[in-house]
Amino acid sequence: MSDDTHLPVLLDEAVAALAIKPAGTYVDATFGRGGHSARILAALGPGGRLIAVDRDPDAARAAAAFVHRDTRFTFRRAWFSELPAVLAELAPAGVDGALFDLGTSSPQIDDATRGFSFRFDGPLDMRMDPSRGETAAAFLARASVRELMEVIRDYGEERFAQSIAKAIAAAREERSIERTAELRRIVGQAVGPLTRGDWRQDPATRTFQALRIFVNRELSEIGSALPAIVPFLRSGARLVVIAFHSLEDRIVKRFFRKAALPFAGDPRLARLALPAAALPAAPLAAVGRATKPSAAEVERNPRARSAILRVAERTAAPLPADWPHGYVATEWA
Repeated sequence: MSDDTHLPVLLDEAVAALAIKPAGTYVDATFGRGGHSARILAALGPGGRLIAVDRDPDAARAAAAFVHRDTRFTFRRAWFSELPAVLAELAPAGVDGALFDLGTSSPQIDDATRGFSFRFDGPLDMRMDPSRGETAAAFLARASVRELMEVIRDYGEERFAQSIAKAIAAAREERSIERTAELRRIVGQAVGPLTRGDWRQDPATRTFQALRIFVNRELSEIGSALPAIVPFLRSGARLVVIAFHSLEDRIVKRFFRKAALPFAGDPRLARLALPAAALPAAPLAAVGRATKPSAAEVERNPRARSAILRVAERTAAPLPADWPHGYVATEWA
């Protein structure tokens, strides 16, 4: 699949959820190849602004075309954890909405040189930002069996994690594991063809997912980014998040739920016999229910099948003095 044919998931629903004001300022925190950004720009008027962010250098190259043809568009190459610095520079007065489209994009998966997928033989890199951090191959080479098992179990929700970890450790004694095809073969032999119970899923799927999430620090990045962006949301601004697997969605769901509590997330206040008007107001309010792709969209784009969209709106309530203390996700179990 080329960049031109990359299909943004829940495109109409996500942009509608932002409730775009023509003169507003918005953030596309996961630019990818610009599908959501293009639709947001189409909804903005001449006075509107869109700030797009992505850590992938290929996304930065795709964004250059937007920069050249639309003065309302600004791009910064940055991680989620760097969003506060980006917005402090570009939107110190705040924004009217932010969109996070989590996970990997089709061009990333389909590029064998990036090492995200076992469908193509390529180097075991898996980094969304190839200029920073440890490759998947480097982690496999240095991790203990226990570390391997914990990463595969916790990030891949893989019930055969121990067997896979031992198989990886045994294989690297013979030679280093550098290629996606090598890892797929090792995992397939460790799991076996008849033990999964789901004939549609390759035995290596969960291990590859686990390594990608770990290498890119995906859960910690989203867990810190959601509370970090709230101070930049103006009253009435929408925070829209599309997640693609249960670990991501659990973080989003729990954050939205906690930030929408009328007692500012303090369970001690919830137990007191106080009138609702006396409780600290919640900084966010949930908007509607979680949305999943339609059957027609999944048929058009099978990669959309696991997507789930959640929306929250910034209230007029001031943030707690110690924000974001207590709101940064440190676990997801």
